[in-house]
Amino acid sequence: MTTPDYRNSDQYRAFDITVADHVAEVTLIGPGKGNAMGPDFWSELVPIFEGFDADPDVRAVVIAGSGKHFSYGLDLPAMSGDFGPVLAPDAKAGPRTTFHTMIKRMQAGINAVADCRKPVVAAISGWCIGGGVDLITAADIRVASADAKFSVREVRVAIVADMGSLARLPRIIGDGHTRELALTGKDIDAARAERIGLVNDVHDDQEAALAAARATAADIAANPPLVVQGVMDVLDHSRRSAVDDSLRYVAAWNSAFLPSNDLGEAMAAVFEKRKPEFKGE
Repeated sequence: MTTPDYRNSDQYRAFDITVADHVAEVTLIGPGKGNAMGPDFWSELVPIFEGFDADPDVRAVVIAGSGKHFSYGLDLPAMSGDFGPVLAPDAKAGPRTTFHTMIKRMQAGINAVADCRKPVVAAISGWCIGGGVDLITAADIRVASADAKFSVREVRVAIVADMGSLARLPRIIGDGHTRELALTGKDIDAARAERIGLVNDVHDDQEAALAAARATAADIAANPPLVVQGVMDVLDHSRRSAVDDSLRYVAAWNSAFLPSNDLGEAMAAVFEKRKPEFKGE
């Protein structure tokens, strides 16, 4: 069998890929500190997971972060150029349409993980912030190390989370916990994440969490692949339409209302490494 081109890690800047014994392992590698999600992440995620989906040799997927952390989330400095035109005071239909297209393109990356017919097991250690939470909510099973910390932090940088957390989290942790995390932007530890159902299990350290994820993926890969895909199809049937509707709505909402003085202030505060001062403008 010829190795599919998508497996060639040399073509990626944000991921490393290995496949062995019917289990694919994809590791976030940056570029940048904390595996932050910049342009490379969003452009590479779709072909990778479409490759997994189409590859009969892959029956399950493990996703993890390199280094101490899973992901710091959206790389605001690297993505700031995409926000610039829509933040202009005179931004009208043109830049807003471009911004809407960008949101849909980024959503397609997380959707590729959620829609992959090969079950995805996420192993989370250290920080999992913003877009990192979007990514793990698209996984089927989540395990964490004891040092893992989670934050739906978009509200703290004047952004309505639009990559899927608001659509997928209520089905995972319930409406009340979702509202608490999304409206406060607070951080929670691994123990709290396990109590509310965000992660299935917590393990002593990063190595143990990754080993558990690999073991779970191996258990899945040992089962009849067509039946596994059938289970996925049935479980996803009722979820898919509701998530798709939510993603379309938030993409339109953010294109219309996200541009604000508060968002500009949040981005300036990131660059200047200070606390933002929001005025509701």
